[in-house]
Formats: sequence, C-alpha cells, structure tokens
Amino acid sequence: MEAAMGLMRRIHPKHSETALSALLSLLPHHSSDLLSQVDQPLQVLCDMDIGKEFILCEYNRDADSYRSPWSNKYHPPLEDGQLPSAELRKLEIEANDVFAIYRDQYYEGGISSVYMWEDENEGFVACFLIKKDGSKAGQGRRGYLEEGSWDAIHVIEVGPEDEGIAHYCLTSTVMLSLTTRDESSGTFSLSGSIRRQMNMDFAVAEGHLCNMGRMIEEMESKLRNSLDQVYFGKTREMVCTLRPPSEVLQVRLPDS
Repeated sequence: MEAAMGLMRRIHPKHSETALSALLSLLPHHSSDLLSQVDQPLQVLCDMDIGKEFILCEYNRDADSYRSPWSNKYHPPLEDGQLPSAELRKLEIEANDVFAIYRDQYYEGGISSVYMWEDENEGFVACFLIKKDGSKAGQGRRGYLEEGSWDAIHVIEVGPEDEGIAHYCLTSTVMLSLTTRDESSGTFSLSGSIRRQMNMDFAVAEGHLCNMGRMIEEMESKLRNSLDQVYFGKTREMVCTLRPPSEVLQVRLPDS
C-alpha cells in the first residue's frame, strides 16, 4: 500500500486514472483505501433538471450515481441514495452560493461544488471543490496555455460544539497541470499535486460557513505560494542554469 501511494504521488495527473485502475486490479483487497486516499482529477456532469454543471468526486458518490448540490438528486437516478439532513442541506445550499462568488473572485470562472454530510461523531463533514480549465478551448481568459487545469479539493471535518467552540480539521489538495506550445520555445509541460492540513478552533457564534471560508482562503494562499516556489521557482532556476539568458552569456564571454 505504501509503494502504491508513492507511485500515485509521482504519476502525471493525466495518467492517474489509468494508474489507479491498474492498482485496483493488482490490489483488490486495498481498493477502499486506494479510492479514499488517492485524489483524482475532478470530473464534471450537468444537472439537466437545473441546467447547471456540478463536480463529481467520491464524496457525492453512491454506487454509480452522483448527487447534484443544486437539485439534491442523484444522476443517474438512485432511489435509496444518502442525503444530508434538512438542516445540513440548508447550510449546503448557502455554502454553494457563497463559494460560487469566491470562485469567481479568485479564479475568474470555473466550476465549484460543495457537499456536506453527517459523521459518526455528532459533527459533520464539508467538501469544497473547484475545477478551473485554463486552456485556450476552456475558460482561460488570457490564452497563454495550450492545456491547463487546476483542481482544488478541501475537506473540512467539523467536530461537535463544546461550550460554543468547535474544532475544524481542513485537508486540502491541489492538482495542477499545464502545457504551453510556442514556436520559439517548443512544448513545455508541468504538473504536480500538493496536500496540506490545518487544524483550528473557532466560536460557533460566528457561523460554520464563515469559519470554514476563512480556513480555505488562508490555505489556498499558502498552497499557491508553495506551488509558485516549488514548481515554478525550481523550474525557472533549472532552466536558467542549463540555458542561461543571452545577456548572461555575453557577460561571461571574454572579449575577442
């Protein structure tokens, strides 16, 4: 299992679905662990009743159907699919509306979905998802990328209230993949994923949605900075070392 997880961390996001399918056939006794621990690039389905797209993941899946956060119905239809309580469903609807505004402000488009369900510890779990297609043919507004995607998964476990305080445990995963194609530089591809966790206690009086939103905003800022330093910063350093800019070469060359 440890070797399988190590392999999945090194697989290109484009090939992760194929790799996971192969591992499930090789390790059928670890299928539940693999499906719960391996994050896959997010897929999208349209809720035909509402006419809006929603994101598919393990957290809104029951059998082979997926629950829409807009209509609260499963697609394809499922008679006995699990649904959140009326109180939690009300919070889920509000979270989807607020998170859509957050997505537009920070991502300039994309698709977002929020799912909530009760846990066994008298608390609840919330999953916030964002998928942004930054390619020329997708939602990319600047046209720099030939292909590009950003998948963000934020899972927050909210503990039961104790003297007006609740414990929040956030686990966030971001999967990034991009490809540029230019006549002068050729084709360049960069991909990877990063996962971080955060634990905080907040007063419930401020509202669960406000507390969770504050944590997600802070975590996404940290993840973006980490990706910029690790992936783009190190790549830029290696490229400049192997192929120094022309002005650097001119400084190094001795006068003839």
